[in-house]
Amino acid sequence: MKRVVVLGSGMIGSVIARDLSEEYNVTVVDKDSHKLNLLRENSSVRTIISDLNSGIKIQEIIIDYDLVICALPGFLGFKALKSIVSEGKNVVDISFSSEDPFQLDPIAIEKNVTAVVDCGISPGLSNLVLGYHNERMKISKYKCMIGGLPLKAETPFKYKAFFSPLDVIEEYTRPARIVENGKQLTKEAMTDSEMVKFENIGTLEAVNTDGLRSLLRTMEIPNMVEKTLRYPGHIELIKIFKEIGLFSNEEIEISGNRIKPIALTARLVFPFWKPEENEEDFTVLQFSIAGKEDGKNAEHVYTLFDKFNQETKTSSMARTTGFTCCAVARFILNGKYNRKGICPPEYLGVDENCYKNVLSYLKKKGISITHTETIA
Repeated sequence: MKRVVVLGSGMIGSVIARDLSEEYNVTVVDKDSHKLNLLRENSSVRTIISDLNSGIKIQEIIIDYDLVICALPGFLGFKALKSIVSEGKNVVDISFSSEDPFQLDPIAIEKNVTAVVDCGISPGLSNLVLGYHNERMKISKYKCMIGGLPLKAETPFKYKAFFSPLDVIEEYTRPARIVENGKQLTKEAMTDSEMVKFENIGTLEAVNTDGLRSLLRTMEIPNMVEKTLRYPGHIELIKIFKEIGLFSNEEIEISGNRIKPIALTARLVFPFWKPEENEEDFTVLQFSIAGKEDGKNAEHVYTLFDKFNQETKTSSMARTTGFTCCAVARFILNGKYNRKGICPPEYLGVDENCYKNVLSYLKKKGISITHTETIA
């Protein structure tokens, strides 16, 4: 039986570990013994308590495994990915670190490693589908909107963080790169607001965030944008926080003590963003791909809507992100994808079998995705 090690036992890492343990020998590593105990009680996974801030420690842990899943917060992700690749281990990474993973491409190729990065829902699933269509049509426009939200929009924030809250703040502060008329532009995050109505949800606010990531390098599409969806009112409040410096990493002095405002904000705000036990959430993803296909104007629109699973008590964000990662992990473990180097999901989407396999796996897990095609 092949061996898989999952780095990180958060909401998403735990879902990945349980799912893969149905078919593989799975070990989960984290410094939080409480999370590991809960995971061990409810699954067949093995656990290791370790601080994953050490690259050397990571390399020692992963040496005997066939595949590594990196499910760490973004601030740890790149360092961990570098250690994994340097050790010569295949990896599927959902950590969404701010660094450019292609910096590690030469090492990955030298070490004969397949390193699938940004393998969540978006970036992730959306990239894979875009890669599929990019091989089959001339795309002129790509627009992606993604949101993971609590079912109940409670004030003051109308938001809960169903993945790392530090990564959420990173979304709100990192400049958003988009492509307009063939030119890459950088805009402030949370700009170009628009209200979008969704069936079963109502109206959500969509704003620019830096979610195109690898697509800026791998796709020659003249118009591309990615937006984050939130309940109306949330973004306005976050903009105020940002404007007065509450997300700053620059130290300030208060009563003789030097602190980073972001540290104070995290301490005060994150308790409001922490989901209650078994709190219901939903994920909505919609992206459109438009261009020329077989000489005709064509548009493909994919819409995913998923809710908290009452039977398994699993958050929708963990399901949609985790099961996408698991589908790709199985594809690699079964020897069906062997490209070496840094491989964003759009590379995998080129393979029709991979595209169909991932969508089929999500359907099997009860995740609803509709695909509408318009040819003119």
